[in-house]
Amino acid sequence: MPNSINMGLLNGKVALITGGSRGIGEAIVLKFAQEGADIAFTYLSSDEKAQGVVREAVNYGVKVIAYRSDASDYQQAEKLINDVTEAFGKIDILINNAGITKDTLMLRMSEEHWDQVMDVNLKSVFNLTKHVLKPMMKNKSGSIINMGSVVGVFGNAGQANYAASKAGIIGFSKSIAKEVGSRNIRCNVIAPGFIETDMTHVLTEEQKKAYIDSIPLKRLGIGNDVAQACVYLGSDMSTYVSGQVLSVCGGLNV
Repeated sequence: MPNSINMGLLNGKVALITGGSRGIGEAIVLKFAQEGADIAFTYLSSDEKAQGVVREAVNYGVKVIAYRSDASDYQQAEKLINDVTEAFGKIDILINNAGITKDTLMLRMSEEHWDQVMDVNLKSVFNLTKHVLKPMMKNKSGSIINMGSVVGVFGNAGQANYAASKAGIIGFSKSIAKEVGSRNIRCNVIAPGFIETDMTHVLTEEQKKAYIDSIPLKRLGIGNDVAQACVYLGSDMSTYVSGQVLSVCGGLNV
């Protein structure tokens, strides 16, 4: 249960996390609060769910504000960065976590299936990175963490749109790392494997078993596994780490 004591790996830092009201995003918000970060996070659907996350996170004695904002919208992303900078004074860490799937085989995939996934998963990363760079440059430091996927590295049948969007994030992040490294701004990718979220709840027990059998650690990941990796990349423990893809997948990529 949350309490007012935090371990402090992120004390004094301000983090902006997209898609923070559920799944992996929620786990990141709560872990960052536990580590002492002040947090802004975005959500799109449920005000009630978002406020529930805020109530839980503030128990750690940090400042937390939820913003209803669509990261795939360029103007909304610009306003979000301005609003967060005004409310918190700075942004040390940006975690581009918002993402969706629209899985189907290529022969059945519609243009809408493709565009929606690209907009939410990839364009949102461009939008927020573009607008956060100015305040980070002014601050002379920053850590940008983009949520990829092992599917973006290996591909997966029925997920051409999702795989392309996540592979795009890797190329984008490596380029940003080279562009802004001289300004003391780092950019990395976390590539989760099979993580227990709302998306995996729809799997049958048989499907889950097949996935688990393919993972060397013989279990699905949980949101906190990804959140811990985010703490590492957002904290001063990783000040010489940039342009990297950190797989959090139980050895699935071996």
